[in-house]
Amino acid sequence: MINYDVVIIGAGPAGYVCAIRSSQLGLKTAIVEKKWLGGVCLNVGCIPSKALLKNAEVAHTLRERGKEFGFSFENLILDYSVAVKRSRQVSDRLTKGVGFLMKKNKIDVLMGSARVTGKNSIDVTDDEGKISQITTENIVLATGANVALPPGWEVDGKAIVTYLEAITQEKFPESAVIIGAGAIGVEFATIWGAYGSQVTIVEMMPTLLPLEDEEIGKEMAKEFKKRKINALTGHRVEKLETTADGVKISVSGGNGNQILEAEQALVAIGFSPNSKNLGIDELGVSVSDTGAIEINEKMATNIPGIWAIGDVTAKLMLAHVGSAQGIICAENIAGASTIALNYEMLPRATYSQPQVASFGITETQAKERGYDVLIGRFPFQANGKALGIGESRGWVKIVSDAKYGEILGAQMIGPEVTELLPELTIAQMMELTANEIARNVHAHPSLSEVLMEAAHAVEGHAIHI
Repeated sequence: MINYDVVIIGAGPAGYVCAIRSSQLGLKTAIVEKKWLGGVCLNVGCIPSKALLKNAEVAHTLRERGKEFGFSFENLILDYSVAVKRSRQVSDRLTKGVGFLMKKNKIDVLMGSARVTGKNSIDVTDDEGKISQITTENIVLATGANVALPPGWEVDGKAIVTYLEAITQEKFPESAVIIGAGAIGVEFATIWGAYGSQVTIVEMMPTLLPLEDEEIGKEMAKEFKKRKINALTGHRVEKLETTADGVKISVSGGNGNQILEAEQALVAIGFSPNSKNLGIDELGVSVSDTGAIEINEKMATNIPGIWAIGDVTAKLMLAHVGSAQGIICAENIAGASTIALNYEMLPRATYSQPQVASFGITETQAKERGYDVLIGRFPFQANGKALGIGESRGWVKIVSDAKYGEILGAQMIGPEVTELLPELTIAQMMELTANEIARNVHAHPSLSEVLMEAAHAVEGHAIHI
């Protein structure tokens, strides 16, 4: 029996990053994974979806904007199956890369289902039912999350699907109802709508992307309307059932009760932490009512030697947050110098068209907390690079404290805003002010100039508007 310093359960972005950092710090490390190296993100989540979104961008340009760019086709053929196959190739390449990184860092990979049998012991059951027992000084739980489903809803993988079936099917639905207007919902609405699917997205909250600034949701609704994507916000699904032709969905809301029929329904209402059947209950590991494993700023649970990272903690269910947690966890286990995370200030990104990016608090939240708020806004329609690439919708909004100049947050919707966000998050982390962002000379023409102009606008002197 091999005794490890650290065993991580789960090889998603939180787990495999934690394993690499642990090995770098001289800890004898193993990782247990029951299905995929790279987890949901690399295999059936954030990576393949971005490949599909690129195809969707091209498809939308060819179908809807050809005249604007001087393209014309007598018989345009869009093969969605090729887009899916390309997304699988991208995913496979990265998954193989994770396997290489495990070997490079001398991390033992154990494929199978893990169950914690004690503070320092784990049973791993492989596909053939063989059980291996391993011992370790530290156990890191990185088991992720699974799709949340209301009672009585049944996913059949054909008419009613989750992201898992949606991202791997090689035919897009001719008509679809997407339940939930979070990141997954609006991204699939973007993808399927670009290929010509008749999409209706249903969200019980008042705006699309309800966790974002309400202005973001309103701006996204305008874009969806242009793309002929029907958005029913403030509506609740009362009943979901399959029919001979697909699905029938009863909804209630501001427009009264109505029946929606489509070829397929995508359920995208959220995720639940994978904290059950791990054996941690017997050890007394503290778990919230929602199933989240409770941790402190070091990623430690209430049981010494047992740690948790990633979506299973439900701190912020994003891959980059899990990876950051993984590094911090490994450093705390090793007694190395590290940091603590301010989850409110971590970046949030949605890769729809247009893209959405944000961090920190909104203007409304800042006022509710008693800040004297200054706002800097700048639209992409006044940016030369945005006009040149034909993507001038959207804007940047910076929220700042008038007293000290502290950046409290930012909300952005527009072209490639997910790539613009790090300048603002590092500025906030390093306690820079909007004035210092404004005085940083930005290349021209570039989309990043919108950040500079919005920063100037905080102090009331944007140049180009």
